Amino acid sequence: MIFECEADFEEALIAVLKQHGWDDAGGVLKYPTEDDLIQNWADILYQNNIGKDRLDGCPLTPGEMAQVIEQIEMLKTPLALNSFINGKTVSIKRDNPDDKAHLGKEVSLKIYDRHEIAAGQSRYQIAQQPRYRAKSKLLNSRRGDVCLLINGMPVIHIELKRSGVPVSQAVHQIEKYAHEGIFTGLFRLVQVFVAMNPDDAVYFANPGTGAFNPSYQFHWADLNNEPMCANLPEKQGCDEWKRFASRLLSIPMAHQLIGFYTIADTSDGALKVLRSYQYYAVNAIADRVRTCRWDEPVPTGTPGRLGGYIWHTTGSGKTMTSFKAAQLIASSKDADKVLFLMDRIELGTQSLDEYRAFADDADDVQGTENTSVLRAKLKSTDPKNALIVTSIQKMSRVKAGEGGITQATAWHPNGWSLSWTSAIARRSATCSTTSRRVSPMQCSSVSPAHPLSRRTKRRAAPPRWCLAIACTAT
Repeated sequence: MIFECEADFEEALIAVLKQHGWDDAGGVLKYPTEDDLIQNWADILYQNNIGKDRLDGCPLTPGEMAQVIEQIEMLKTPLALNSFINGKTVSIKRDNPDDKAHLGKEVSLKIYDRHEIAAGQSRYQIAQQPRYRAKSKLLNSRRGDVCLLINGMPVIHIELKRSGVPVSQAVHQIEKYAHEGIFTGLFRLVQVFVAMNPDDAVYFANPGTGAFNPSYQFHWADLNNEPMCANLPEKQGCDEWKRFASRLLSIPMAHQLIGFYTIADTSDGALKVLRSYQYYAVNAIADRVRTCRWDEPVPTGTPGRLGGYIWHTTGSGKTMTSFKAAQLIASSKDADKVLFLMDRIELGTQSLDEYRAFADDADDVQGTENTSVLRAKLKSTDPKNALIVTSIQKMSRVKAGEGGITQATAWHPNGWSLSWTSAIARRSATCSTTSRRVSPMQCSSVSPAHPLSRRTKRRAAPPRWCLAIACTAT
């Protein structure tokens, strides 16, 4: 369908979003100001924290909401605010005299739970043409197109253009708004931008005050890496925008995007969002681990518990993909330990630094100075020791009969389930050519290797006890 008028496209998009989870009982919030949205957030915070141990049935005052906004302003960067959103709670000092039990005391309020996907207390709202206050009196206030709110927080900003207008103009408009400073106050919470017209759509993480780099503006693709709404000539006027909206912007996907598939990278201070093939790869690995029957014996005639692996190309985001898979497996408790194995010490040090930069807390990723430390962390019951970066050499030394380690403990410490990811042959792997169209990352969630992966040459064979292997090629 061709949209000659941007307003018609906007209404059509909102209708599709309402069909895919963004249908809050309160309806669409039309032309809201920042103050309107702050009050809306206050109402949701009240409803989600009404209990005696929190707000005790007493609504939040303007002064208390000002405390929340002040904390947001202090954090400033999208990276820091990603940690704020996914930190689950925010603390305020109560000044509502009606709450006699907590007056003058600090109270912790639940704001968002990444695991409450289309369930629990999660609320999904659409703000149509939100009004942004100009930072300077010399500038005009701005009006956006569509903003998506989770639990009252504006986390996805969408800028639209009618048919025939390049999507680059929508990106430029977002960039102009950012440079004018309108994404302040409550709107600092925006994590992901979407620029789209009916035939083309890109999404990207909020760069904050950084440059809007086209290299980090991605098209979404399906499981076969076929791009959707990517301005392909044969798809013009075919309502590709509906596919894009129903896949990436739908609930539960949009909730997962904010909670699980954005990464606050402290190494360069940038917020990052996974590309579609990374999302599919991460889910393939995590699903394989989730469906593993840990208590069942290894099938007769097999070298070990069956898993799968991911094939990568240069620049496809190998480390981020493996980290996110490991993090999801560890946080979901589908495996008690997740080990990231390296074939060289220098590679282990590099990956440990990168993992810690990606992690919510650097202490969530454990290194191993020597084999004794590895043994201790394998046997540890501390949740902080769930995700471990180590080398194949150290792991090969963890044998029965040494240091009181039994055979059962060597392979299943404390009787726990183990998941393994590996970056062996990171630089030396090669792969034969093929005429088949492939994505930058081929994934398989079942044990038989992808045809391409079967032809991959490795410096060393994968450990026979691996559940999930990530084989990289450059």
